[in-house]
Amino acid sequence: MLAVLGSAHYYVWVRLVRDTHLPPGIHRILTWLIIALFVLLPLTFLSVRTLNAASAKPLFLAAFSWLGLLLFLVSLLLLGEIARVAVELVQRLQASAPEDPQRRMVLSRLFAGAVALASVGLGGLALRSGFARVAVKRVEVALERLPEAMHGTTIAQLTDVHIGPTIRKDFVEEVVHRTNALAPDVIAITGDLVDGTVETLREHVAPLAQLKARYGVYFVTGNHEYYSGHIEWCAELERLGIRVLRNERVSIGEDAHSYDLAGVDDYSAGSFQDQGPSLERAVGGRDPNRELVLLAHQPKAIFEAERLGVGLQLSGHTHGGQLWPWNYLVRLQQPVVSGLKRIGRALIYVSNGTEYWGPPMRLGAPAEISLIVLQSTRMG
Repeated sequence: MLAVLGSAHYYVWVRLVRDTHLPPGIHRILTWLIIALFVLLPLTFLSVRTLNAASAKPLFLAAFSWLGLLLFLVSLLLLGEIARVAVELVQRLQASAPEDPQRRMVLSRLFAGAVALASVGLGGLALRSGFARVAVKRVEVALERLPEAMHGTTIAQLTDVHIGPTIRKDFVEEVVHRTNALAPDVIAITGDLVDGTVETLREHVAPLAQLKARYGVYFVTGNHEYYSGHIEWCAELERLGIRVLRNERVSIGEDAHSYDLAGVDDYSAGSFQDQGPSLERAVGGRDPNRELVLLAHQPKAIFEAERLGVGLQLSGHTHGGQLWPWNYLVRLQQPVVSGLKRIGRALIYVSNGTEYWGPPMRLGAPAEISLIVLQSTRMG
């Protein structure tokens, strides 16, 4: 982490400070500022679970906002390198006159200024989206094995809330109120609910006990639960009245007019000497003629899910990419970044997430409370 962060800060310093040949005073101020911002990030990461979050929230927001701005700066500078190399190649091929140092300095300053302004602009837009009220996104999903009696029933999906240093009780209360207002038949929380221990976050998670759904509230672990003490969190959520599905399934509905809802542990479980995900265990012995909806934090579970007869998988984890250009990197690790897709015979819906992680920013991937409306193809 230090190597990556150090390289990013050094690169920004080279292009925006050293290469622009600024006056000595400004050069010195900007150099020390970049050094201070570099030191701020690892200190924030290390202190995030030891400092009092209520008083340190402004510090956390400032540090994580700089992390987002740094991403924009590095991304735009790298794109600018392409243009820089292209111009230099053209000049060499044309055997132009000897380079004018003064002209090069002016161009470097113009380039640095343009990148800085564009990054601040993108950062402003991303902050505005990050702090915006979470939208309710309605998604209609047609399933072949869904009973006619279950046509139009709903699942409210919450995922990647990341309750922790900057996301506190007031936000959770609002999410609970808005989710209950949808009067869903099922509420599904698909992991990465918390960033911190039960001891430090108990009061901020407590409003989840007020979630109400006709057929219950269900939860599956995400990778961040394993960083935060998954055993303790599973017990705490059960105490709040939320059913934790750990490679298990339940029936949703009444008698024959029902479908199966399964949930699996996150892929990270194995790294923490836990039982790990087992979809075969969750669906073993079920009637294959019944519809099957799977809760799995990471989208890449869809390949096994499709093989084992899952009709619909609900996932999170990706945040929809959260910040450009991170969405392109997420595609290298997950088959679906955002939205409803078909993989073979199965459908998968990947939510953008209900809040953010790290930078309080979103660009091109607004947060959402997902309202999944199940439709039976047997109707009509």
